[in-house]
Amino acid sequence: MDHETVIAVASIVTAGFTIAIGSIGPALGEARALAQALSAIAQQPDEANTITRTLFVGMAMVESTAIYCFVISIILLFANPFVATATGS
Repeated sequence: MDHETVIAVASIVTAGFTIAIGSIGPALGEARALAQALSAIAQQPDEANTITRTLFVGMAMVESTAIYCFVISIILLFANPFVATATGS
């Protein structure tokens, strides 16, 4: 196997692991945030608008981690910077 093939295989495996591992944390974080928000709304229904707004901002922040992992995976798959190093270009 030449250098390009090894780098391609390593990039595909790394991209898969990045998405798999990088999406577990945000999924668990969002589930916990949603459970806590529902609990807070059940205890204080008058503050539902404030809790919901804060929940959406928090969910966006947690989801950004998964989006960063997705971007890294896309870079590894389609714009791999290591191929140029292997080919000497």
